[in-house]
Amino acid sequence: MIEIRDVHKSFGAHGVLKGIDLDVAAGEVAVVLGPSGSGKSTLLRSVNHLEKVDRGQIRVDGELIGYRRRGNRLHELKERDVLKQRSAIGFVFQNFNLFPHLTVLDNIAEAPVANGRLSKDRARVRAVELLGRVGLVDKADAYPRQLSGGQQQRVAIARALALDPKVVLFDEPTSALDPELVGEVLDVMRDLARSGTTMIVVTHEIGFAREVADTVVFMDDGRVLEQGPPSLVLDSPSHERTRSFLSKVL
Repeated sequence: MIEIRDVHKSFGAHGVLKGIDLDVAAGEVAVVLGPSGSGKSTLLRSVNHLEKVDRGQIRVDGELIGYRRRGNRLHELKERDVLKQRSAIGFVFQNFNLFPHLTVLDNIAEAPVANGRLSKDRARVRAVELLGRVGLVDKADAYPRQLSGGQQQRVAIARALALDPKVVLFDEPTSALDPELVGEVLDVMRDLARSGTTMIVVTHEIGFAREVADTVVFMDDGRVLEQGPPSLVLDSPSHERTRSFLSKVL
C-alpha cells in the first residue's frame, strides 16, 4: 500500500532523510521510533507531499505521490492534483489542528463537502457516525476550546477518516497530551488497527508499538537502522544505537 524508495530530503546543507526505504502492506501498522531530529516527522510529511523530497519516490496504492512521470523525467503535479492525492491519505497532527471557529461536527464534515465527495447533509450524517466511532457523539455541537486535549485528538482522528482514506499517518499523536489522556487516544488507534486500517505511526509509546505494530522501524540521523516485527526490534535489537535508545525509554 505504501512504497518508499531511496528517499532523500535536506533543509539547506542539513540532510534530514538519507535514503529511506520502507514498505507497508495494506492493513498493516508500521510504528516509527527514534530520537528527536532523526527525520521521523519529515518522512511522514513526505508521504502526503507536505514536504517535497529531493530524491527518491513514494507511492500509495501504486500511485506516485506528488509527481507524474513522462518518459525518464518527473514533473511535479499541480496543487489541485496533489490535494486530490492527499484526500486518500489521512493525517493526524501532534497539535490537533482543528478549526477553532467550527463545531466538532463541522470540523469533520468540512472536508467531504469541500472535496465534493458528499452533500452537506450526508457529510453531517457521516460525521456523527465517526464521532460514534471515537466515542464523542455527545460533543458534536461543542467547539474545540471546550474539549480536553484527548477529546480534540479523537476529533482529529475522526476528521482524518472522513474522506475514507487508504492510509492514515499519525505524527506523535499523544505527545501534546497530559499523561492521563494518552490512553483514550491510543484506544481509538488500537480500534483502527484491528479494523484493518493501513497506518504509519510516529510515536514514543513503546507499549503501543509492541501491542499493535506489524513492523517497528527504528530511525536515527535520517536513516532506517533496523526494521522488523516488534518481538525482534524491541526485544532483540541488532543495532547498538537501537539498544541504547530503547534502554532509555523502556
